[in-house]
Amino acid sequence: MTETAPPTLRSLLEALHEERVRTWPAAQLEANVAQRRHLETTADRDRFVKPGDLVPDFRLAEVGGGEIALSRLLRHGPVVLVFFRFAGCPACNIALPYYQAHLRPQLQALGAELVALSPQIPERLIEIKTRHGLDFPVLTDAESLLAETFGIAFEPDPQAQARAKAAGRGAVRETTGAGNDAFPMPAVIVIGRDGRVVFADVTPDWLARTEPGPVLEAVAALQAHSLEPA
Repeated sequence: MTETAPPTLRSLLEALHEERVRTWPAAQLEANVAQRRHLETTADRDRFVKPGDLVPDFRLAEVGGGEIALSRLLRHGPVVLVFFRFAGCPACNIALPYYQAHLRPQLQALGAELVALSPQIPERLIEIKTRHGLDFPVLTDAESLLAETFGIAFEPDPQAQARAKAAGRGAVRETTGAGNDAFPMPAVIVIGRDGRVVFADVTPDWLARTEPGPVLEAVAALQAHSLEPA
């Protein structure tokens, strides 16, 4: 019997959009699409984190208590960072459990760690970890400071913020509990044990996310290189 291939992350996110096309009022759908298109066209890609960049050590709060430092994680192997917006983000609630099922086990086999980050405060962020039983660390990037270092932080434009307020959602800070209105663009970043980036994929449109395949290829190549004789 031939096994059925799992759906791609892209197909799951496309299904989310198709559901919105069927169920959302036209004006709401148009505004959502327009905001995503605006982020795509205005993103300053020259600022995005790139392979070869040296990542400064950081220590961030983990949901459920305690802190995690990058330097501690890198002692054991490469680290894969996944930036997402907040616990109630529909696309994030598709992407993170997908990575749990289709990325995390393979990374463990390669000796790498998966870590997710959002600017939301731990007390609110823990919801997404418990909802999906995520077994990898979920950290609070307070004020999106690390995302800003990577060039992937943004604030919704005034029109988007006005629409959110009219819909009763308020400013970004009311969702995240942070002191500003910054979100990270979805991104997956692979960091080698020397603290340098070896892979970075940033998707300004939050309904476009990185598939596991390229991430695993980058980690496998990194690990193979580390085993080569000097």
